[in-house]
Amino acid sequence: MNSWFAGLLLCGAMVAGCGQKNAKPDPASTNAASSGGNPITAPVDYIGAVGKAQQHSLKVVDTVQVQQAIQYFQIAEGRFPKDLEELVKEGHLAAVPKLPARMKYQYNATNGQVKVVAAQ
Repeated sequence: MNSWFAGLLLCGAMVAGCGQKNAKPDPASTNAASSGGNPITAPVDYIGAVGKAQQHSLKVVDTVQVQQAIQYFQIAEGRFPKDLEELVKEGHLAAVPKLPARMKYQYNATNGQVKVVAAQ
């Protein structure tokens, strides 16, 4: 009976040990910053990230506004405008929205698609 109990105890210990995980934490799952996380440059990094996020959000909002005006123009006129200034001339936009610095609109008159790209 003792050998049966010892065998059962040994099997239980082996099963419990098989589920053990490595004690080292996975570096990808920690809260460490991905850019090195220098605490001295953290405020500057944060301000830079906020500025980039603001530029991106302005770009997206302006693109949506212009794209909607192009769709309304296409419905009213039966064609796409030849350029974005035609949207202003025909009254579909008060003015072509300003973009952040070093950005420009790229308009394709054949399919009516507008994108914001980096100015060269």
